[in-house]
Formats: sequence, structure tokens, C-alpha cells
Amino acid sequence: MTMQTTRLGDPAVRAFVTAVNNREREGFMALLAPDATMADDGSERDPVDWTDREIFSSRGHMDVDDESDGGRSLVVRHRNDVWGEMRTRWSFTVDGDGRISHFETGQA
Repeated sequence: MTMQTTRLGDPAVRAFVTAVNNREREGFMALLAPDATMADDGSERDPVDWTDREIFSSRGHMDVDDESDGGRSLVVRHRNDVWGEMRTRWSFTVDGDGRISHFETGQA
């Protein structure tokens, strides 16, 4: 069963999912720390390039099935126009300013 985005425990992660689902690229980028990093299935990727390709230009959407670690770990049904829908895991590191400094995703 999908969790309501508004009920996600971590404010930065909640804003991340909201920005993805609303296709708010500028708002999304403002959530990331200036030197933010990310990994996809264990491989480091450029977060700007990856999110443009996997989320914004391909109409990505996140339906959250479960959260743990205070809202910083999610199990998500992520879908986009390139890959269709897949069950994925996401984990987030949030810095002292409340911005996402690192996120990782991969098949769940």
C-alpha cells in the first residue's frame, strides 16, 4: 500500500519525493547540497545528469511503499517512460542544513 508523501518522516526526503512527483526540477535541485553525490546500483553517478535522465526528462514518479531509518530509507515503486515500473530502494544522507548531500538508489 502506498504511503502518503505528506506522512514521510524526514522533511528533506518528503520534499525530494514531492518535487519528483510534481516534476519541479528547480525545487528539486534546491534540495541538494552544492556538492551532493549519488549512486545507482552501487555506481557513482552525476546527480544532475542522472536525475535529468531518470526522473525529469522521462516523467519519473515515486510511490513510496515503506520507510525506515527515520524516513531516510525508502522502498519505492519508481516508474518512468524509459524503464517502466520497478521496485527500488532509496537511502538519503541529509546535512546539517537540511539539504540532501547523498542519495542512493537501486533495485529492491
